[in-house]
Amino acid sequence: MTFDEFFRKATGFDHAPYPFQRKFAKAEDLYQLVDVPTGLGKTAMVIVGWLWRRFHAEEAIRKATPRRLVYCLPMRVLVEQTTENARKWVKNLLDAGGLQNDVPIHVLMGGEEQTDWAMWPEREAILIGTQDMLLSRALNRGYAASRARWPMEFGLLHNDCLWVFDEIQLMGPGLATTAQLEGFRYLLGSRDGHGCRSVWMSATMQRDWLKTVDFAPWVDNLAPLELTDDDHKCAEVKKRWEANKPLKPTNAKIGDLAGLAEEILKAHKPGTRTIVVVNTVRRASELHSEIARQWGSGNDQQLVLLHSRFRPGDRSKVVEDTLADPPADGTIVVSTQVIEAGVDVSATTLFTELAPWTSLVQRFGRCNRRGTENEHAAVRWLDLPANKPEGFGLPYESADLELARKRLNALNDVGLKSLPTVDLPFDHSHVIRRKDLIDLFDTTPDLAGNDIDIDRFIRDVQETDVRVFWRAWNQPHKNDPPSDDQSVPFRDELCPAPVSEFRDFKKKHAGKVWRWDFLEKRWEEADAARIVPGQVYLIHADAGGYTRECGWNPSSKEAVEPIVIPNKVPIPDASDNDACSCISVWQTIGQHTEEVCHELESILRGLPIDEEAEALRHAARWHDRGKVHEVFVKALPDAPPTQGNHWAKAPGTWKRYNRRHFRHELASALAALQKQHESLDLLNDDDLNLIVYLVAAHHGKVRLSIRSLPNEIRPAENRRFARGVWDGDVLPETDLGGGLTAPAVTLSLEPMELGLCEQPPFAGQPSWAERMIHLRDRLGPFRLAYLEVLLRVADWRASQREDHP
Repeated sequence: MTFDEFFRKATGFDHAPYPFQRKFAKAEDLYQLVDVPTGLGKTAMVIVGWLWRRFHAEEAIRKATPRRLVYCLPMRVLVEQTTENARKWVKNLLDAGGLQNDVPIHVLMGGEEQTDWAMWPEREAILIGTQDMLLSRALNRGYAASRARWPMEFGLLHNDCLWVFDEIQLMGPGLATTAQLEGFRYLLGSRDGHGCRSVWMSATMQRDWLKTVDFAPWVDNLAPLELTDDDHKCAEVKKRWEANKPLKPTNAKIGDLAGLAEEILKAHKPGTRTIVVVNTVRRASELHSEIARQWGSGNDQQLVLLHSRFRPGDRSKVVEDTLADPPADGTIVVSTQVIEAGVDVSATTLFTELAPWTSLVQRFGRCNRRGTENEHAAVRWLDLPANKPEGFGLPYESADLELARKRLNALNDVGLKSLPTVDLPFDHSHVIRRKDLIDLFDTTPDLAGNDIDIDRFIRDVQETDVRVFWRAWNQPHKNDPPSDDQSVPFRDELCPAPVSEFRDFKKKHAGKVWRWDFLEKRWEEADAARIVPGQVYLIHADAGGYTRECGWNPSSKEAVEPIVIPNKVPIPDASDNDACSCISVWQTIGQHTEEVCHELESILRGLPIDEEAEALRHAARWHDRGKVHEVFVKALPDAPPTQGNHWAKAPGTWKRYNRRHFRHELASALAALQKQHESLDLLNDDDLNLIVYLVAAHHGKVRLSIRSLPNEIRPAENRRFARGVWDGDVLPETDLGGGLTAPAVTLSLEPMELGLCEQPPFAGQPSWAERMIHLRDRLGPFRLAYLEVLLRVADWRASQREDHP
């Protein structure tokens, strides 16, 4: 099958792929800078091109193409259309025989299912997500994901991935972060960038935008992909390139809602779609209400409000209404910037507020998108009022708006053929440095409840969000919290809300806004002063703050109807339980360990892991050694089927640990560190450090440091304690499967101290922190996290297979 046949079967298009799409798929070296106008098929170029490169290209290209495609959109919503297209194209190829096996497609937006893309690191996958969800995970602080899951996603997203950043002119500070991360992957532990490559795409591409402090040496060598004469000879490209889009200013100025609504209704043509793009959610909501007042309501018209702050189900309905064929009286869509990227929609008439030139170019691309409405197309732009108050142009800078105004005044058409080539500077306000990334590798909770703020590295500060969900529970007294068994949120419940507005909302609704304390395992009332981006909050339904038609609306006092989602797995957010490791049968440590080792071998067969493979095998053998600890044994459900066994897994209701914050994997790691078995005795320090790190980290709770947590039970004697493990605890002899029996051992927490250890069995040896920091710096944070993932998913898969053979 040729690439042209492959492309046609995937997309269902009648025409052959455009030359630029063909070049992307067949090039020996990936094009990393894509400067192609909006609406010409960059999404198909990337997704179908990656599938071709990964499965059908010549062997050298297949091996050089990363196994995971990560498609990053700059907006926090509206990835559904890209996902829908990707799923359709993969299905078409499966039906046509162009793919032998399914390629799963995962959406990373507001959290995802626990048994998802991370479970299969050796398989191809497509990940489509929003900038905040993907970049926060790439910085080891995944928004709306559990702390224990952060390192897994961090490790996978920095190894064997093709990152694609679409519409980069809209990314703000996130653009500098993408460039820095690409540089870090070469600078920290790998000559090949850990098998990752990045592709940046924009209709207003500027190479200099990527010249950040650590990536600048590579930028001039990035291969560009642009339209050529061959592309312009294609009939479809020519039609879109020459599409008419006449431009005029409106009489109304920004903020004149009544006057603007009147002009919109006068310009709107029955049976067509009109799109109005405004710069703030508040103005969009108010304009939507004003148009509704003037237009009235009828069965033959459609008025849609589109912005980023809806629950997923309601947002899907809004997008569906936006894309639907207009009824007899037509459709008017009032939207914020979300329509600039990720929505393949065309309007006959377009209104837009003044915005930076890069944003305007994207908005113009939503008018007469396919060149089929040249006689009726029209673009109208709104200027700022003459006596505008300070900050009225936010979220944009005054200088950017002034430059855009000058260009608009010089144009009478904004079709692709008419747009001038403009040299556009890009000011990187916040640039992540190497020290920042190294600090982010440690996910140990801050005892004061604070974490490193990554939001400034992801997007403009004024656009930051939390995520909220609404539930109803009985509150006989004003401040009664939800019960502790209230499940963590489902993805379909979550709604983005701006931090500043949400803080004000919390202050007005005492006793109605709650956050899960993962250390204390209980709901606590939210503190407005400590609300930071990326957190998740539960709101009592009676507090209001949301309507299905308008989304997040802090002024709404109407009770919110909670989402009812039966038979679904909640996202791993506030809950810190490792549900993927839980099963419904009794299983000994030896039995479970054998299955983990078997799963690990399956993973290693599919991945190019050489130097560290033996360390992973040792770690798999020792990872559950600590489950013979008396604290773990006493928490097992009653009446195991056979007495005298050391159990790793058990069905039924577990008891609470009699020592708070107990971690069996810390006991496992300390036992392995003492090398009381011949299989460990001959290892050098580098290999031993990696093994004990992987053992300690296999639930994501114990990593670079060992320290006590608040409210732990203290031993009566004056001895060290951390995570429920005490100096002098004894682990009895244990069958670890594979013919290996670990001898009894008395645990020492001497390595938790700083400096060289002073007491046996670790006298003269480095501390835990020194060992782990040396390991991190030797392998690099990306490689170390990746190895951590492989053991964890082997453990997950062994557990899941027992329940689902």
